[in-house]
Amino acid sequence: MTWDEGPFEVERRPGPVDAVRRLWRRVVNPAKPTTGPKQPRGREPKRAGWTRVLGVGLAAFAIWTVLDAPTLQHNAQVSPVGLRRTVSLDVLGPLATFSRDLGLSHLVSFADHVMGRNGNRPGNGLATLPFITAPTKPGAKSTVTTTTLPMVTLNRDPSVKDPLRVLVVGDSLGIDLGDVLVNDLVETGVVQATLDGEVSTGLTRPDYFNWPDELSVDLPKYTPQLIVIMIGANDAQDLPGPPDVPFGTVTWDDTYASRVIEFMAEAKSRGAQVIWVGMPPMQNSGLSAAMSRIDGIVQVEAGREGIDFVSSWTVLGTPTGQFTPYLVVGGDEVNVREPDGTHISPGGAQVLSAVVEAHIRSDLHIDVP
Repeated sequence: MTWDEGPFEVERRPGPVDAVRRLWRRVVNPAKPTTGPKQPRGREPKRAGWTRVLGVGLAAFAIWTVLDAPTLQHNAQVSPVGLRRTVSLDVLGPLATFSRDLGLSHLVSFADHVMGRNGNRPGNGLATLPFITAPTKPGAKSTVTTTTLPMVTLNRDPSVKDPLRVLVVGDSLGIDLGDVLVNDLVETGVVQATLDGEVSTGLTRPDYFNWPDELSVDLPKYTPQLIVIMIGANDAQDLPGPPDVPFGTVTWDDTYASRVIEFMAEAKSRGAQVIWVGMPPMQNSGLSAAMSRIDGIVQVEAGREGIDFVSSWTVLGTPTGQFTPYLVVGGDEVNVREPDGTHISPGGAQVLSAVVEAHIRSDLHIDVP
């Protein structure tokens, strides 16, 4: 008689499913100790179920998110532009407004102050100190040495021996343009070009990255005669306070204009000619409207400060200034924008670079091949 013919059932060998079930029972309903005196029934400690623990954890996370929503919103605002940033701002925007209206964000600031967390505040970074000469005699006083950098003159007739020095600065879109523009200029053989780009930066968050300070380091290092600027993609955000200044208000416009003027003044401080390239239209209509607002502020201040403003609005957009991922250039269809609807593709950068180079030749009258 075989096993399957007899009255006895063969014992099944435990498999992986049984092991998972046993582990789950132990987590949800741990075994009680079998040794030691029995506890009175009324004193047996209660064990919280996993659903209660999960619920408490989610509630704590939600409370923390609301309390710290303004900080999370600021972090999202300085993140690289794109879908992730847009979704984060859409989710955190109402929570940050709710937190500010109820003053909940002040609780976080107070707690940070009590615990000594004062990052991203003036005075918490490395300060730039003047060079102090060592005393040459006992009792002699130290003196502060200041260095005055020579002014530069725009080289309108550059050559191999005396090249035109160009500095390109900007955010991630400035890098998109700068990668191509620098290569094009260097290939002429009479231009020495440098790119200084930083993603996720702008003029609204000097606590995150200070562009005037960065430029003050670049000027003596590269002594540029021409500076090309493309900044603004990350600037459509509230100015951090306290109190915060909401984007789209008159106060925001005035404050941003003052920062643009400060940056322009630093760029011109050694005599360099400055070209400011504006932002292009964006696929997201809200972001596109914000870029148009920022371009308007920059263009006004550029006119007042004697700086050349080169618009990219119809260069990388339609003739009416609408977003488009493709343009027809020289009879060929060219992809000018990246799939995120924000950044500039290599083809688009080549189109925009050609416009900037034409401006250098015709408007600034610089003899570049």
